[in-house]
Amino acid sequence: MSYREGRFWQPDVTVATVVTDGGRVLLVEEMVGGARVLNQPAGHLEPDETLLEAALRETREETGWDVRLTAFVGAYQWKSPAAADGRGGRHYLRFAFAAEPLRHDPARPLDEGIVRAVWLTPAELQARHDEHRSPLVWRAVADFLAGQRHPLELARALA
Repeated sequence: MSYREGRFWQPDVTVATVVTDGGRVLLVEEMVGGARVLNQPAGHLEPDETLLEAALRETREETGWDVRLTAFVGAYQWKSPAAADGRGGRHYLRFAFAAEPLRHDPARPLDEGIVRAVWLTPAELQARHDEHRSPLVWRAVADFLAGQRHPLELARALA
């Protein structure tokens, strides 16, 4: 039965930040399915928060950095490939934001699964392409580097 025939379907709504400083981008190394991968500070939107709040929270939880959001980079839709055992194949709708670092708390414990936060140049990030968690990682950075910036008001929460 398909979605159009009444089967419930809902994408995973996620946020990510492209945090830059001195020509470097803040990323996280995390363990996913037994593999170490690279990702932006990113995670799922929670029911009681706005997209902007989620982006700030996820960045703090995954890196120990407090940041200031400066722009909306874009919205991205991606379907992960299904594994042979049928797992995967999930749809993601990611909202990416540009941010600048404010303060770092090196004593803050990072989210479960996060190995460490790391600053990489765009060239270093591209060189580690095989380690990207998904194509969303480079796409958001590439769009940011190309100057794609939109007002934060595009990610508007209504009361």
